[in-house]
Amino acid sequence: MHSHDHNDGTRAFAWVTLINLAYTALEAGYGFATGSLALLSDALHNFGDVLGLALAWGAAVLAKRAPTERHTYGWRRATLLSPLANAVLLVTFSGALGWEAIRRFSAPPEVPGMPVMVIAGIGIVINLGAAWMMRGGHEHDLNRRGAYLHLMADAAVSVAAVLAGAGIWAFGWNVLDPATALLVAVVVAVGSFSLLRDAFNAAMDAVPRNIDQQQVRDWLSAQPSVSAVHHLHIWSLGAGEIAMTAHLVRPTDADHDAFLDRLNHELYAAFGINHPTVQIEHGTGCEHDEHDRAPHGGHGVHDPHPDHA
Repeated sequence: MHSHDHNDGTRAFAWVTLINLAYTALEAGYGFATGSLALLSDALHNFGDVLGLALAWGAAVLAKRAPTERHTYGWRRATLLSPLANAVLLVTFSGALGWEAIRRFSAPPEVPGMPVMVIAGIGIVINLGAAWMMRGGHEHDLNRRGAYLHLMADAAVSVAAVLAGAGIWAFGWNVLDPATALLVAVVVAVGSFSLLRDAFNAAMDAVPRNIDQQQVRDWLSAQPSVSAVHHLHIWSLGAGEIAMTAHLVRPTDADHDAFLDRLNHELYAAFGINHPTVQIEHGTGCEHDEHDRAPHGGHGVHDPHPDHA
């Protein structure tokens, strides 16, 4: 079975990006008005996140472009490249935030606690609301996951800022400002590492984490009349789309078309693979070497989805 989710959330990306841009402008304005370096530095952090969200939005728009003679899969891979850039941004900004926090420990600046609490409190509401808009499918869509993690990280920053502002306002503990910023930087960096790893692996055509290639190989080997499986490759085409190519040795295949149709449906049902391309060989073993060179005599390629060649 071949399944596409055309509800890629481009409208959600647009709203989330614009709302966060407006909040960043508000926070920067109050930072300049009150002379609060804490608000200005958080505004700079949020501006970096807006750029990351804009990347995710652009990727979701590009992914809708139809395939062409040159880009036969369309632009779906944009939803894999965007989270890679998004993860790099997250790690970079967490590093910058941590460096600034360490620098401030020696001489914590005086920060007006109440404005920090109020503006950061608004940030909690905005970021949690935006994260709620991006929640659908973020477990399986790296592009949405990157945006979701951005927003949850911002909410964590805002919570920490509220707590720091309360301590500064009530007790004059200015050291809470850099201490809280350093803690948040570590949390964001740790959370970003998983996204960075998954995004890099997807960009390098690694087997998706939710699929065990050996299980797929064993399943294919157990199919009727299949005596060997080789040249098995599984990778992600984009959000929610998993491709697979394989050569199956079947000395007898009187049920050729019925076999392939059933195989396509069951690959999707069992593993979520919705772009399988299977080559059937009638010999008694592998007719190719182990380095994926050009075929020497296979008996044709069956592409169950020729419209996505």
